[in-house]
Amino acid sequence: MSTERTESPNPGRPPAKPSSGAGAPAPAGTASAPADGSPAPGPVRRNAPGLALAVVGLGLAEAVHALLPAVPMLTAAVVLGVAAAHVPGVHAFVRGRGRAGLSTAGKRLMRAGIVLLGLKLSVGDVLGLGWATVTMVLGVVLATFFGTWWLGRKLGLPGDQPLLIATGYSICGASAIGAVSGALGKDEDEDAGQLAADVATSVALVTLCGTLAIAVLPLLHHPLGLDDVQFGRWVGAGVHDVGQVVATAQTAGPAALGEAVMVKLIRVAMLAPLVAGVAVAHRRRRAHDAAGVPQPAGTKRPAVLPLFVIAFLAMTALRSTGLLPTGVLDAADTTQQLLLAMALFGLGSAVHLPSLARSGARTALLGLASWAVVASVSYPGVLLTT
Repeated sequence: MSTERTESPNPGRPPAKPSSGAGAPAPAGTASAPADGSPAPGPVRRNAPGLALAVVGLGLAEAVHALLPAVPMLTAAVVLGVAAAHVPGVHAFVRGRGRAGLSTAGKRLMRAGIVLLGLKLSVGDVLGLGWATVTMVLGVVLATFFGTWWLGRKLGLPGDQPLLIATGYSICGASAIGAVSGALGKDEDEDAGQLAADVATSVALVTLCGTLAIAVLPLLHHPLGLDDVQFGRWVGAGVHDVGQVVATAQTAGPAALGEAVMVKLIRVAMLAPLVAGVAVAHRRRRAHDAAGVPQPAGTKRPAVLPLFVIAFLAMTALRSTGLLPTGVLDAADTTQQLLLAMALFGLGSAVHLPSLARSGARTALLGLASWAVVASVSYPGVLLTT
């Protein structure tokens, strides 16, 4: 999939600077001096229009979820972002004045939401399930991640879609996709735009399949011979987003719900090592691609463990102390949902539907295949550990 872009007449070289008086449009998210010579707008003025639209998108996503509870708020936010990029009268704003703020939402607010996700995780609670269950979940995560990534490459999906879809299915849906995208370290305008579109596509697919799980998996509870505890663990090991896990497991009662949430949190705990692994692999790939090519002074290397992942681990450690009251945790959970919804609206606004349609069938096939992989691998794992 590709985003709309203007190719440089001489690939491999930066475009020439315009002569005095002639201006080329600045990349999204960067400041450029107005043609009349007045000072360039500061970051607040530059980002405010797009962030204001993201707030509107958040309100609309909450309204959709309130009217249709089966539609997760994060899914609604992505769809509304995509719509905003194509609705006449709005898309010009999205691609123009609003682009900087929407890009900031998709990157900065996503990372802030990931940090707060750490407050859902307690080391003691996870270890309380026992090493057999932890090992089982690790096996499910690895099989789903590498199986989905391999199949996505074989299907020829463009950009980082195979990696991002594999991450969402194996860990925790949209949150994991956002975390891995933040570790890729693509800051140039064209690379960042392509990545934002890949993220939005991956999130839409993962949330769609996770939503379908809410309706499909309860129908398989008794036909598969699972008791309530086993069903809860199966849901926790196989459904993507935490909210979708809760919605699916609660159909079998409180015992199933408790087991599902705890198993799901083990998968969330895999987020930090996975992001670190992706960052290391990306760093090595960039080093290999740049071998023999002189690098400009001041070129930054991607961090092995991004700062927001370190903050995620710090929040997990803080939650594990047991010092935070329930009110603080509830407020953090609400804030996290709001931040992620605004971020996903911003990412959705980067999607170009004609480009998406060209790989739609292959993307849908990968989603269904990955869904089958995670369900079939987790099922025997649950039977062996309960």
